[in-house]
Amino acid sequence: MADWLLIRLSGTSTGEATWLACNDAGQIVLPPQRGMLDQASPLAAARRVALLVPSDQVLLTDAQLPAKSGAKLLQMVPYALEEQLAEDIDDLHFAVGARPDSGRTPVAVVARATLAAWLSELQSAGITPNAMYAEASLVPSTPGQVTAVLDGPNITLRLAGAAPVVVPSEPLEAAFEFLDSQRTDTLPGLEPPPLGLLLYAASDDWQARQTEFETNSARFTNIKVQLLPNGPAALLAQQLGSADAINLLQGSYAPQHESSADWRAWRWAALLAGILFVVHVGARSYELLRLKKAETALDQSLADAVRLAMPDDPSLRNARQRVEQRLLAVRGSGGAAGSMLGALGALANAQGSVPAASVKGFTFRDGTMELRITAPDAASLDAVAQQFNANGWRAQLLSGNAAGAAYQGRIQVKSPGAGGAS
Repeated sequence: MADWLLIRLSGTSTGEATWLACNDAGQIVLPPQRGMLDQASPLAAARRVALLVPSDQVLLTDAQLPAKSGAKLLQMVPYALEEQLAEDIDDLHFAVGARPDSGRTPVAVVARATLAAWLSELQSAGITPNAMYAEASLVPSTPGQVTAVLDGPNITLRLAGAAPVVVPSEPLEAAFEFLDSQRTDTLPGLEPPPLGLLLYAASDDWQARQTEFETNSARFTNIKVQLLPNGPAALLAQQLGSADAINLLQGSYAPQHESSADWRAWRWAALLAGILFVVHVGARSYELLRLKKAETALDQSLADAVRLAMPDDPSLRNARQRVEQRLLAVRGSGGAAGSMLGALGALANAQGSVPAASVKGFTFRDGTMELRITAPDAASLDAVAQQFNANGWRAQLLSGNAAGAAYQGRIQVKSPGAGGAS
């Protein structure tokens, strides 16, 4: 599927924006750039476009709604929230998210005039969006922790299972007191248990505000900081497929798909595509036949080599398997603990899937390899471990910590048959 072009509006200057390109996993394929919107237009031609809009202009809430779907659900939302809103519901646009187990449906509310202005701004730059999200809705939630994204004068705070809130980051103590009041409201009469703080911040923001966070550290069981060398947009890109994110382009604002009624205008292109397909299949069939002949010749050569290499066993049955088994025995890869050669192959595959990660060193003993890796962020480090697991190895993240603009960690990797940790 095509990559995403993620555009983040400036919020202070009309026509100015920041954008980056990423794949479905949120991995950056084009670093963040800043400029006027029309400069991003060429990048949108072959990509899906997601627009990030300022969270302070979108209300993220929830509503108790019946089990309906589609247009019926959108028709019910305004009346379910009418008493909570100061504006006339006819002047507002409502979008709904996926219903969680709690039964309350997440809802995003934005002024129709504001939404129309954003779309007009994109249209003037020649860009048509496939999705539109309030930035806060893409902030991940972490069980047992408060997730915070520090972005200049604002900070987004999110509790697990609750809608995110955006408040001024100065003074920082007031922002945390507001969060405490929210937690108390959900547990009336009870003292909520302390939580950890997982903070995402750009390097400049963290250096400027580090002392304030350390001053408020007693509010949390611990504070973990993950620096964002590519800014908040790189973090938000990883949540594009999240069920928590609410696409504002719903109802009358949903992207329009072209009709197939004008099929005749495409008939010659379709005919040409069919001819090219037949030619392609013919070429592949010829190539397959050629490879089969080459394989037969290779098997014969292997049989001749077996006669010379293993005169003590003149049988030619399963010659390829026997030679492979002999090579594995010589290399020491037949044991249950696995081989360093196999581990290096798995490492090459894992690093190839996450090119931003860099291996700084490793040790190998009794089928277990320990890696020292530097990556842009914790998510990239975890992606390396997950790639090992996907290839049948057992990977475990032993440690990780921020180091300047990067993130360092240790990963332990075991072959499927390896024993205890080395």
